[in-house]
Amino acid sequence: MPAFRQVGEKQLPQEVVFMSWSPKRDLIALANRAGEVLLHRLANFQRVWSLPPNENTGKEVTALAWRPDGKILAFGLADTKRIILCDVEKPESLHSFSVELSITYMHWMEVTEESSVLTSFYNAEDESNLLLPKLPALPKNYSTTAKIFSEEKSDEIMKLLGDVRLNALVLGGSSGFIEIYAYGMFKIATVNGVAGSCRGLCLSSDLKSLSVITEIQSSPDSEAEIMYFQLDTSLLSSYLPEVTRMARKFTHISTLLQYIKLSLTCMCEAWEEILMQMDSRLTKFVQEKNTTTSVQDEFMQLLLWGKASLELQALLMNQLTVKGLKKLGQSIESSYSSIQKLVISHLQSGSEALLYHLSELKGMALWKQKYESLGLDASGIDEAITAVGSFILKANELLQVIDSSMKNFKAFFRWLYVAMLRMSEDHVLPELNKMTQKDITFVADFLTEHFNEAPELYNRKGKYFNVERVGQYLKDEDDDLVSPPNTEGNQWFNFLKDSTHLKESPLLFPYYPEKSLHFVKRQMEGVIDQCLQKPADVIGKSVHQAVCISLYKVSQSEDSTPQLFKLPFLWNDKTSNLHYVLFTMLENSISKIHILRRHTDTSRSVSNGFLAVEFGNFLNNSMNESSDSRCYSCLDAHFYDDETVTVVLKESVQQEGKERVLAQLPLSSVYTDEDRDGKFIWDSMERLDERSGEIPTRTVFLESQWRVLENMKAQYVSVNGIRKVSCVLSSNLRHIRVFEMDVEDDGEVEEEEEEETTQIAAGEPDEPNQPADGQGNVCDASAEELPDETEEHETSLDP
Repeated sequence: MPAFRQVGEKQLPQEVVFMSWSPKRDLIALANRAGEVLLHRLANFQRVWSLPPNENTGKEVTALAWRPDGKILAFGLADTKRIILCDVEKPESLHSFSVELSITYMHWMEVTEESSVLTSFYNAEDESNLLLPKLPALPKNYSTTAKIFSEEKSDEIMKLLGDVRLNALVLGGSSGFIEIYAYGMFKIATVNGVAGSCRGLCLSSDLKSLSVITEIQSSPDSEAEIMYFQLDTSLLSSYLPEVTRMARKFTHISTLLQYIKLSLTCMCEAWEEILMQMDSRLTKFVQEKNTTTSVQDEFMQLLLWGKASLELQALLMNQLTVKGLKKLGQSIESSYSSIQKLVISHLQSGSEALLYHLSELKGMALWKQKYESLGLDASGIDEAITAVGSFILKANELLQVIDSSMKNFKAFFRWLYVAMLRMSEDHVLPELNKMTQKDITFVADFLTEHFNEAPELYNRKGKYFNVERVGQYLKDEDDDLVSPPNTEGNQWFNFLKDSTHLKESPLLFPYYPEKSLHFVKRQMEGVIDQCLQKPADVIGKSVHQAVCISLYKVSQSEDSTPQLFKLPFLWNDKTSNLHYVLFTMLENSISKIHILRRHTDTSRSVSNGFLAVEFGNFLNNSMNESSDSRCYSCLDAHFYDDETVTVVLKESVQQEGKERVLAQLPLSSVYTDEDRDGKFIWDSMERLDERSGEIPTRTVFLESQWRVLENMKAQYVSVNGIRKVSCVLSSNLRHIRVFEMDVEDDGEVEEEEEEETTQIAAGEPDEPNQPADGQGNVCDASAEELPDETEEHETSLDP
């Protein structure tokens, strides 16, 4: 038997459309047709967690990708055109953003290039951690959307930032849509010039080249044409240290905007609807009362003479009630206090950190020798800094309104509480009965300012009054404030009005007294996005096409099976600076694997070019030589590592009905005569399938690295050479088998003989990815005997 050990098998309730192995752990992410994203552990294929589809995020998953450190899972959604970054530890969205077109493929790569400048940057501690206070965690008892920062240590923001080493999430979609996001957070390039819908892409680890495979269909009835593009991204490579520093700043800014957004969400939830009771009761009182006396006069009479009209008494004693007044007072104090704390500790600290990073970004933009070519614009960053300043001013205004409202309400409720006790002829405590002339003046001013009827408000909010002034700042509306702050008599405003030059000074942040906090926040986000959009445009325009090859045409009736894990497949060889492209072309019902090897450095000539691989008969070595040596067609193929390709094979039409095979193809057995490979020269004006007979072909007879997949109509495979695992999916998209690769059948014997046989020991996995005791046995149950996944229990994600 080969060195493949089956460790898990499942029959899933939903059809799987995408699967991807974690680069760091024995975990595989699945997406099914129902829009659910699941995480499974290698051992017995146990489910760790599942993230159900959500109306706010989306229900149609079209792509999966892991961050290189394995801590974040990204997936794209077609129906809402959103990208979600999910925490591997728990099924929660950490970050999301919208894209213009639906994503069909995504690739998350890490830069491996080293330089002395980068090394010092990687090793240096982030100065902002030393200069800025740590962002406080958002309270747990408010929003479920605030879970990202809900832990006591509030380290979730660092999860989004990840490692300092640059990594990039590359997105490909329909109509030639390609974008690159640094750290998966902020867009640093919008690539144009590629036609068709993206079926695969790969950014080289040195950032010199981006390979893309697209499908172009000129009309619904025509055959789709598969194209290969190689794009020159040398600007990113040439300015790698600068791109890394700039992207790091972008990511800091993006996470802080997320933090401010969640802080504001918590503030909105801390504000309670009960605070509107006073406005509603007073409006109802106006609509029902028969007298012409205004509400303000009614309360003034009660304040000055201690007597109230029968109608006012009915309002206070029957509708508001003494108990209701106490509850309202407690709610106002609790709600305002919570909002006040969030503004001081969260909004202000987040805004100050935002100013810090934008100021550093401006300093980088002024270093034109380094950053002008990347599109950093100092004037645009100045506008962003100004927008943040305006947001801080509006937050401070809200603090003043809260402080003033709390003082006013306390004095008003204390007086009204005593007046209502007297109306009910209850005993009034002596300490409550004391009211100075200053207190009376304070309540009178409050009544004068807040209890004036305003009929024009009725059409806007359905009430005549706006006693509660804080809620208007937290509404996500474009309308002006119902009751903006009164700036009459303010010496600073008068001074600015009289000083034309000072009013236009860039040192003063603009102030928007008529606007809500939400409005100013949205305006700030828009200015920052616009400011940071320019580098993406500049870098994107620098990307140009180096190679364009038409590979083949795909017939619509090629295969009735849903092609979800389609060839072609791209792979970046980190050791020899090569891109590999795997694809197949149907030739007389026999499918070969075609391998295109290209240097990522587009200035170099291609030494190896094209090669076709066909599989000879290796299941039955006793067959005579007259048998057709081309016995297998390839259903799916992925690079296992830089030297090996994992394939799923089926026997040819002449041998139909035979079992499917999982096999490892060593490239060393294919590339034996590089000089001969280089003789094939293609013409960019011709499709490769038109000259397929001229492509050098290797016939491979596998020796031991294969396994028959019994009782399974295998169709697709997903592999991870780092973790030495593979996952095979059947053509019905519900039957899954998981294998450990490169291990001997008897793991216990192997451990006992480790000291005696170094050769066997060398064959063990480099990382401790063995399953727990009792979980490493081969599972030979047929698909019909497998339990449904809905019966299993989710497991915790312990390393």
